[in-house]
Amino acid sequence: MIGNRSTKKMMRWTIIITLLIFILLTVRIAYLQFIEGPELKAKAYQQQTSDRNVNPKRGTIYDATEQKILAVSSTVDTITINPTTIKEKEKVAKKLSELFDLDYEKTLKKVSKRSSIEIIAKKVDKEKANELRKWTMENNIVQGINIDEDTKRYYPFNNLASQIIGFCGSDNQGLIGLEAKYEDILKGSKGQVSKITDASGKKINDTSEEYVKPTDGDSLVLTIDANIQGIAEKHLKEACIDNVCTDGGNIIIMNPKNGDILALAGYPDFNLNEPFTVDESLSKEEQNKQMQALWRNKAISDTYEPGSTFKLVTASSALQEGITTTDREGEFCCVRIYRCCWYENKMLEIL
Repeated sequence: MIGNRSTKKMMRWTIIITLLIFILLTVRIAYLQFIEGPELKAKAYQQQTSDRNVNPKRGTIYDATEQKILAVSSTVDTITINPTTIKEKEKVAKKLSELFDLDYEKTLKKVSKRSSIEIIAKKVDKEKANELRKWTMENNIVQGINIDEDTKRYYPFNNLASQIIGFCGSDNQGLIGLEAKYEDILKGSKGQVSKITDASGKKINDTSEEYVKPTDGDSLVLTIDANIQGIAEKHLKEACIDNVCTDGGNIIIMNPKNGDILALAGYPDFNLNEPFTVDESLSKEEQNKQMQALWRNKAISDTYEPGSTFKLVTASSALQEGITTTDREGEFCCVRIYRCCWYENKMLEIL
């Protein structure tokens, strides 16, 4: 009898403990599924997939005639690697550093990392990208090195309208000028290449890459006429050099019928394809000041005295007070006297 009671008691406690464990496991599973489920799902996707961005082409910038391209995006390549899938790390690092003029030790450090993606070189010309493709095929390197299509901003006329157009950084983002002002219109939206990988980052067989095509940016048509802009810049440069204008100068040409700006020239200017090129003999601080001065569009950023344009106020005042009337030939004689004008041998001063 005593033995039977002990056995029943042990069975009862065994059942109770088993039920408690089952309940705890059920609660834990429910917590992981419904509470932490979305976060764990996102982490699993991040761990099991390898994503690479594909940059869109920025919109083209045209002059007023829509015949002259002032800014355009050309196709280049970006080189990235998946370090965990590269076996001959020293060999790969040596080739990459030689081909793209990189520091070998820094490149080897990237190749040796335990990460899914590392950027090696941006804005690579097609010739070098094709040379890398050929080398990987010859050395039977089928994974770990990615060559993705990218874009590079190019300005066909170099210095023309440089302070108006502005330029882009290494990430294709507009930094100054119209490139920055109309960034949302020009930039487009990025695409993506996704592939499923195992825990070590290697692509799983019998799975395909998912490609989301990038959306190119919209184009921009300016009121600037490239021919008029070029003529204005040419004569402005000559005038500044001949008259030793150390602060440079500006010319604004407007269509009086509708207010369109046909040209907005500034001197000195800079090469849009090499915006960071300055006098290397200067200190870093002086180089930065020189770049800021070259990039600054003084015609719209700086304040200045109105000069002869203020003669309109003088003439308007004379008309308003009844001192003169319109269309009286030879009545006014402007003799470059600042902020004044002669009328019947009397100087009219601005009130």
